Amino acid sequence: MSNSSSKVAEFTAPGVKDQAAADTIAILDERMVALIDLHLTLKHIHWNVVGPNFIGVHEMLDPQVSAVQEMTDTIAERIATMGGVPVGTPQSIVERRTWQDYSIGKGLVTDHLTALDKVYNGVNKDHRAAIDKLGELDPVSEDMITGQLADLEQFQWFVRAHIESSTGELKG
Repeated sequence: MSNSSSKVAEFTAPGVKDQAAADTIAILDERMVALIDLHLTLKHIHWNVVGPNFIGVHEMLDPQVSAVQEMTDTIAERIATMGGVPVGTPQSIVERRTWQDYSIGKGLVTDHLTALDKVYNGVNKDHRAAIDKLGELDPVSEDMITGQLADLEQFQWFVRAHIESSTGELKG
């Protein structure tokens, strides 16, 4: 078996056709990989952010870390419910990522938050695309991802509040 999730069980959720389940699992797997990466990126920023407003940003990130970790667990459990295998080992995540690794080490609040805003742009855009596809495949998974997107967009708003000017322009 490859490192990506695939449908291996003889069952899926009642009322879901095998192909729809397999397609749903593939979409959810992409979202799981993105959220595992986001979780680790948020924690990395939490450990490495410095400068003015450090404590506010440091403390803002921990609830995001926890929420994203819970989102990941919810997706992994949905993959299993659909008859798939959630694979979350470090190497498998790296192999399945389609984006570059977060590049800032120790850095100023504005540098990290400007980069994090871009991370959220990608995650949130891809969550929206997943919602569009899941609408025809599995409304339960669609609803789950929609709920997650609402939280992810709020987290991005929190980030943007730190890098937005009084005229509404974002840094970077």
